[in-house]
Amino acid sequence: MFQLQWIWHNLKGYRKFYVTALVLSIVCNALYLTTPYFSKELVDKFLSSKDALFNLEHERKLFWLLLAGMVGFTLLRTICQYTCNMTYELSSQGMIYRIRTHLFRRIENQDMEFYDRNRTGDLMTRLTGDLDMVRHAVAFVFKGMLESCSLFIASSVYFFMVSWKMALLLLAVTPFIFGVVVLLDKKAKPVYVDLREKLSQMNTDAQENISGNRVVKAFAREDYEIEKFQKANKEYSDANKKASLLWLKFFPYMESFANALSVVMLLGGGFFLIKGEITMGEYVAISGLIWGIANPVRNLGIYVNDMQRFMASAMKVIEIYYARPIITDREDAVDQTERLHGDVEFKDVTFKFGKHIVLDDVNFKIKAGQTVAIMGETGSGKTSLINLIPRFYDTNSGEVLVDGVNVRKRKLSQLRSQIGMATQDVLLFSDTIDGNIAYGDSDMSEEDVKHYAKLAAANEFVEKMPDGYETIVGERGVGLSGGQKQRLSLARALAIKPAILILDDTTSAVDMETEKYIQDSLRNLDFPCTKIIIAQRISSTKDADMIIILDDGKITEMGTHDELIAKKGYYYEVFKLQNDGFGKEAV
Repeated sequence: MFQLQWIWHNLKGYRKFYVTALVLSIVCNALYLTTPYFSKELVDKFLSSKDALFNLEHERKLFWLLLAGMVGFTLLRTICQYTCNMTYELSSQGMIYRIRTHLFRRIENQDMEFYDRNRTGDLMTRLTGDLDMVRHAVAFVFKGMLESCSLFIASSVYFFMVSWKMALLLLAVTPFIFGVVVLLDKKAKPVYVDLREKLSQMNTDAQENISGNRVVKAFAREDYEIEKFQKANKEYSDANKKASLLWLKFFPYMESFANALSVVMLLGGGFFLIKGEITMGEYVAISGLIWGIANPVRNLGIYVNDMQRFMASAMKVIEIYYARPIITDREDAVDQTERLHGDVEFKDVTFKFGKHIVLDDVNFKIKAGQTVAIMGETGSGKTSLINLIPRFYDTNSGEVLVDGVNVRKRKLSQLRSQIGMATQDVLLFSDTIDGNIAYGDSDMSEEDVKHYAKLAAANEFVEKMPDGYETIVGERGVGLSGGQKQRLSLARALAIKPAILILDDTTSAVDMETEKYIQDSLRNLDFPCTKIIIAQRISSTKDADMIIILDDGKITEMGTHDELIAKKGYYYEVFKLQNDGFGKEAV
């Protein structure tokens, strides 16, 4: 099975310890045979024998040796079991640490298409619940199955050594038990796959609701969300019940067969004892070890359940573990460490999202240092266009060039490290304001942090906060206004001194005065920078060197403010609407 091969691969560095623990488990179970052996010798020699009193008087040394052996081997077995458990735990924890680190690295290095396909809640389930199930299997399930099998085999061998007739009588019951286990295994697999999916869905619903709690409260939809979660929770609960009931359905049969062993032992053992084919000591020994066959049989069903849980969880983890991003560095990628100039060109670019054409034969050129504004209705392809520059997605046809080189031929880290992005949907980390601004450069000085905050018109409100730049930002920027979050996002983008600065409706939530201040700052940056701005306000676009109008993925207008006003197209209509509706703006 591939899951087991994958486990073995990730036990690298712990394989010797884990194999040692497996061997010790077998030894521990073999040591269980010592107690029945010593019991048999004590009963036959010192209790049931006609010479019992004579033996007690003349063979006291043997008597105490047998007692000491029983106690000593019991202590040895306890120490051995403790060592095994510790080794299993350390090996499983070390393995899971490695897998979780690799898994997170794999997720972090995926492209945007991966995040479009996978839900956050599902990914979190794989990093937590699924990995815990994998660890449980390595630390307990595999161990338990090996111990049960080794104990069953050891007990069976011992029974054959004592009385082959009695052994055959006892083992005649076991085929029925294994038949029940095989049937349980077949029925359990789809049940646990479904159970895992229901857990993922519930976690996804919970994560989305918690992240969007402000929206929920704004629309007073708490009851709706509670009902939605209750539905997901009920589906997960029903799936759990189904899995439990499946086990309970087979449990009576397994328990009955296991208990039947005791009945067989009582009747068969008594018969052989009366006939004199076994001694009283042998009868006691077999009676004392009957659990060595009955318990493994009972536990087998539990381990089958846990194995199916493991298989379902492991496959979900493996899907991400071996997932490869589509967008990667090419072998012939240019290794360019020097700063980019900032020239950007789109040549015959077509981009599809699925089967839907988002951009259709787009052509334009931006010279280094220019400011270009992009406008268009919602869904016209503006955000998709800018996402092609840092290679968040790849074109279906055509080329996106930066400094005359196709972005596909540039190393991703080198390309993206010189592109600053600030979007309307701002994500701030649960860190200090200082840490958020200096996210692209952890060693940035406090003076530089303040400088970029000033450029983004953020310094004033930051210094009014209780702890200034050391103020902890709540999760996703809770406690800050939309405009404040946008300004911090802009400061973070400026702080890396990008060769290309991309602003996606970054000033939509700020007032006109603040917007004018930011525009003045952007015009007077202390480093060369090409600026690409997506905006709907004429005030944000009118001073741009070039304005591009997108409509349904195609460029319909392109030129300066004055040129587009003269064309009296989409741009002119927007200008007229904003003039007539919201007060005159200077042309």
